[in-house]
Amino acid sequence: MIRAAVEADHPALARLFEEMQAYYAVPCPPRGEIETSLAGRPAGTEILVAEESGALAGFAAFSAIYPGPGLAGGLFLKELFVGARYRGGGHGRALVRAVAAQAVARGLKRVDWTADAGQPALLAFYEGLGAAPKPDKMFFRLDGEALSRLGGQG
Repeated sequence: MIRAAVEADHPALARLFEEMQAYYAVPCPPRGEIETSLAGRPAGTEILVAEESGALAGFAAFSAIYPGPGLAGGLFLKELFVGARYRGGGHGRALVRAVAAQAVARGLKRVDWTADAGQPALLAFYEGLGAAPKPDKMFFRLDGEALSRLGGQG
């Protein structure tokens, strides 16, 4: 079952976030900080969860973006993650389908996301959904010292 995340999901979502961070081999804050971050996430950030037998199997986090094609809006899928024990059960596909349904219901024209180029199985999964890679686009990130320098005072 796919549904919108609610506050009661925060502890289970925090565990999924920890698993996601470990999967990508990146640092993870303590669980309490994750739960605080979930409660105070930026306005407009939405999270859908996949549930199986009362447990959270995965999630999709997304936000609206504007402008898009024809000056219409779209959605940006920031994270899609399914816990290891639930992979292959259709949860990822169901989550992406639910995000696409949100876009259609809102009259939005597209859903965008990024993917790790070095994961052929993941790329095949997305292409199997009907998504097309956009090799004419590049992904940029401003963070760390560069973000501080550009966005700081003076």
